[in-house]
Amino acid sequence: MYQSRTERILVVTAVEAESEVVRSGLNGDDRFVVIAGGVGPAAVAAATAKALAGGSYSRVVSAGIAGGFAESAAIGSLVVASRMVAADLGSDSPDGFISVDELGFGSSIIPAEENLSAALTRALQSAGLQACLAPVVTVSTTTGTQAGAEALAARVPGAAAEGMEGFGVAEAARQFGLPAMELRAISNAVGPRDRSAWKIGDALSALRQASSILPEVFFP
Repeated sequence: MYQSRTERILVVTAVEAESEVVRSGLNGDDRFVVIAGGVGPAAVAAATAKALAGGSYSRVVSAGIAGGFAESAAIGSLVVASRMVAADLGSDSPDGFISVDELGFGSSIIPAEENLSAALTRALQSAGLQACLAPVVTVSTTTGTQAGAEALAARVPGAAAEGMEGFGVAEAARQFGLPAMELRAISNAVGPRDRSAWKIGDALSALRQASSILPEVFFP
């Protein structure tokens, strides 16, 4: 028997195409509510907060496709966030980027739900999927140059993926006292913008497969 409505999980993607493959992977499991919250941290934070205010949930998952740092996450692989990092939240300066943490105005880092994130990574790997547990960065402007990719990797050591929504979803969840996670399927390499090399179909397929494993992780 499925759990009560208060134990439902909210899954938030950026666009409907991502939501569709997540729903397909979940195969109608009504313990999960999947919404498309919009592109970027502001839109998706507002949509997540609206959904949380209108229902009862145990946790929130940000899911979708993303760019991968080549040394950590190949195209078609999966990244589960160990933490969500707002990598461009701060200030520019003659000496380089200064994070909001260094400025003393808050934090650019939200830890992911540790045990379940690790469990999800293991489950994906056990299913034969290429997956890693690593920081995922959230940006409002995606990286389009090699220099930008190198600067971002230096700013967030160990980062494996770059998206535009994870931190926004996690911040909304934090405001409601709920744990958050992030799951990303890699469609392209972080760096020079080359749409001819993007494999969106492969990433969506990986996201669908990963979504089919969510129930066994969250409701063992």
